[in-house]
Amino acid sequence: MKDAAQIGLFGAAGAAGRSIAHALGAAGRRYRVIGRGRDALQASFGHDPLAEIVTWNPDDPATVATAAAGLQTAVYLVGVPYHQFGQHPVLMQKTLDGLRAAGVQRLILMGTVYPYGRPRTLPVTESHPREPHTFKGKMRLVQENLVIDAHGHDGLETLVLRLPDFYGPDVERSFLHGVFQGAARGSRAQMIGPIDVPHEFVFIPDVGPVVERLSRTPEAFGRVLHLAGTGTITQREIAERAYALAQREPKLMVAGKTMLRVMGLFDPMLRELVDMHYLLTDPVVMNDSALTKLIGPVVKTSYESGIAQSLAAARRVAARAAAQAA
Repeated sequence: MKDAAQIGLFGAAGAAGRSIAHALGAAGRRYRVIGRGRDALQASFGHDPLAEIVTWNPDDPATVATAAAGLQTAVYLVGVPYHQFGQHPVLMQKTLDGLRAAGVQRLILMGTVYPYGRPRTLPVTESHPREPHTFKGKMRLVQENLVIDAHGHDGLETLVLRLPDFYGPDVERSFLHGVFQGAARGSRAQMIGPIDVPHEFVFIPDVGPVVERLSRTPEAFGRVLHLAGTGTITQREIAERAYALAQREPKLMVAGKTMLRVMGLFDPMLRELVDMHYLLTDPVVMNDSALTKLIGPVVKTSYESGIAQSLAAARRVAARAAAQAA
């Protein structure tokens, strides 16, 4: 009989879930991927004999407990539609209830910079005040507090790992997705500006190995930690590098805050970006020295290599689309 999975990824179908699953598989660890729909999970993980596929309904703590049965560690990656951030604390509480019922010992929440609000210092350490001024930041703060407060109760240990904005191959929910699409297709890249402010991005394939190591580091629990990117870069620099690699002249269409307001009249997603626009004008740049002190050096992909890999993936997508259209 094969060994059962001891670590489960709740909300596994996204980019971060795929990165963590890849790292777990590379380490030879069995893992469970948990999501609402089996088809999406099967498409992403069905090829891996180390993966166990389980579905759940995050609105129902009973199905959380069933999905978590036998797990030692849960990694929480559940996303909600951008206009429904009020669901984050609700789903987190239901998940915590289900994890306790299942006897799960450890929980890792994949967090964001939203709870900080506007940065007061750069770089930002884990001790920076959490004073969000946006609704989304406040909801993420409540979510984090639920996880932090759960540590040490009912046999559960918790960890919050905060990430900056991310990018990478086939990562659609990124400020940079339009850049790689545009460079691959020779079309205009749709971007949200300003694009000349130094910003921090983490390359999503770098996230998985860090989470895999943290999941087997007992001293990490009971803490909040950062995983930073590999320095700062501007969106314009990324676009210029991507188009240069594609041997094309950059074509950029940049929407600022005013344009977002206008476009938001017709597109709810863009309307929701207005509140978070401060992250482009006053970005949070993270310090992750606490993480590296705990687990040692972290491998981080250079922007040069990350841009090249992301462009290559966008080209493959563009080539498939062109072949299907032919």
